[in-house]
Amino acid sequence: MTDSNSDIGLIGLAVMGQNLALNIADHGFKISVFNRTFSKTQNFLDKLHNNVPNLTGYQTLKSFVASLKQPKKIIVMVQAGYATDAVIKSLIPLLEKGDIIIDGGNAKWTDTITREKILKEKGLLFVGSGVSGGEEGARFGPSLMPGGSREAWSLIKPIWDSISAKVDPKTGKPLSGASPGNPISGGEPCSAFIGNDGAGHYVKMVHNGIEYGDMQMICEAYHLMNSVVGLEPNEIGDIFNNWNQGELDSFLIEITGDILKQKDPRTQKPFVDIVLDAAGQKGTGKWTSVNALDMGVPAPTVSEAVFARCLSAIKKQRVEASKILLGPRVEKCNINKDELIAAIRDALYCSKICSYAQGFQLMREAQSEYDWSLNFGEIAKIWRGGCIIRAAFLQKISDAFEGKPNLANLLLDEYFQKTINQYQSNWRKVIGIAVDHGISIPTFSSALSYYDGYRSTRLPQNLLQAQRDYFGAHTYERTDEERGKFFHIDWLHPNRPEQKK
Repeated sequence: MTDSNSDIGLIGLAVMGQNLALNIADHGFKISVFNRTFSKTQNFLDKLHNNVPNLTGYQTLKSFVASLKQPKKIIVMVQAGYATDAVIKSLIPLLEKGDIIIDGGNAKWTDTITREKILKEKGLLFVGSGVSGGEEGARFGPSLMPGGSREAWSLIKPIWDSISAKVDPKTGKPLSGASPGNPISGGEPCSAFIGNDGAGHYVKMVHNGIEYGDMQMICEAYHLMNSVVGLEPNEIGDIFNNWNQGELDSFLIEITGDILKQKDPRTQKPFVDIVLDAAGQKGTGKWTSVNALDMGVPAPTVSEAVFARCLSAIKKQRVEASKILLGPRVEKCNINKDELIAAIRDALYCSKICSYAQGFQLMREAQSEYDWSLNFGEIAKIWRGGCIIRAAFLQKISDAFEGKPNLANLLLDEYFQKTINQYQSNWRKVIGIAVDHGISIPTFSSALSYYDGYRSTRLPQNLLQAQRDYFGAHTYERTDEERGKFFHIDWLHPNRPEQKK
């Protein structure tokens, strides 16, 4: 079949590609699919038993491209980097001016900027679209973050809006209930044009960095309840289920409750207790941290979440170190159990606020660096459903930026000010208890340090600047002069023996 009748095509039939293709077909769009290895295409089609009439597979790239309506729209769902470039290179000779290539992988935003520029010179349109929500999101509704030209966005918008997750326009909560062949209709789409060239993939990267922070904070809350309060995983699961009914309502809190109540099929022990405590990573959290360092934006909580994974990975060294490195002698905590659990909840929420504040500050700086115009309220809105960090809390962020689009930092919003003022005594108490018990809580503590630093009128970097001028003549600014004027003092080094007379 080579008639040009498919609305869109997709290359790359790993799990994410398969699920996204089925999602598109469910919404009434005709889709052609192709994989470099045809056996994978054939296996995918065989599994469907011809029950998805809107989906057609092709054996050759040429016949695949020929099956698409003009302008041709092709989603690339292959491994980021070399594989993506190879697919794009193979497509260029088969496409015409105005055709669109859409990279739906976890590409680095700088690669997307480069690809968009190269394809624009050839008369082709390029979209770098963040796709968040994992396998289930791709199948039934992801959060979509496209970046590129507005012309390209206008051509893919009907499909992107249709296949994305949906939220209730009144409550902002995700709509659920989709099943194969029965997509969700109605609701607000979790899809919006982010900005030109690499903006979509950049925002997806920051989303992933925030996700690292969220996951580590939840782990720290679990660790405190397990180690200090002495609760079993099943009991902690009940607490997370309860938290999910309030301010912490989110996908990650929900699945944490499920995980902690799960038993290992083999041993019938709590499943979490038989999972090795050595975490991996795919790089986007690290990209977020490195970019924050490059731009000089404080994002310590995301960075600590990355480092926590790195520290967990050196399991053998930690086991050896535990035999010789001493910590505090743990005494029973005198705080009432219920009060301590409530304090941990407050610490988690305050830390979460600071982590998101850092992520949005990073995006604010990036828009100046890369000449983007980002709508932060809209970004928070499309993260309310479909994506891994989806949470009721994001409605508060959207409200904050819609009320004040130029808000410098989320901590300055009235709701977040009041919330931290209300909860911070518990936050500080929890960190003190963790320190007394020798429990590592890198994201809780770094978030509090960020908060205390951000609210300080004077930090000790006055001494640091003096040190830099002393040993390297790096200059300093004065409190009694306007910003931007730099000075250097002729240090006499009076304590050095060779200069004493």
